[in-house]
Amino acid sequence: MNTKLKLITSLALLTAVSFTTPATAADYVIDSKMSHASINFRIKHLGYAWLTGRFDKFNGTFSFDENAPEASKVKVEIDTASVNSNFGDRDKHLRSGDFLAVSDFPTASFESTSIKLAGKGKAVINGKFTMRGIAKDIAIDAEYIGGGKDPWGGFRQGFTGTTKISLADYGIKFNLGPASKEVELTLHIEGIKQ
Repeated sequence: MNTKLKLITSLALLTAVSFTTPATAADYVIDSKMSHASINFRIKHLGYAWLTGRFDKFNGTFSFDENAPEASKVKVEIDTASVNSNFGDRDKHLRSGDFLAVSDFPTASFESTSIKLAGKGKAVINGKFTMRGIAKDIAIDAEYIGGGKDPWGGFRQGFTGTTKISLADYGIKFNLGPASKEVELTLHIEGIKQ
């Protein structure tokens, strides 16, 4: 085999390998410890205004490949006792059996089951959200914010997402009025590549 033929054969093999190698997703840990991620909520108060709050403690991971975002996976666990609505007495009530029942269900969780692309930089993340021991399918409308190197030698990716959950779906029957049956969640997620 002459040199020219060897070169052509090598190039052909290299091309074949490059098109058949599956995409590899990188693993990330959500940077909740340094407050570069947040889980926020809001619900209408008597239909007159928005009551807002957040969960101060949570952790999670995700896998992500920019070339195959639909193959990504997300897993998050929330410390329900860390609910913070900026008013201590209300937070005690939110931790009670009327709402989060934290003594019986100290964690809530989300695990993705599929991701569907929805335009440039956007996707719908489908998964199971478990709260008060009840698992329900939810869909998160997600948007890719960006990714790149950080000043400390690491690599990060960032996303935001929104979803709504029905209180009744999770066994919460406390009467907050007809305008207060759904909670809106807003997620800001920044992950550090492992």
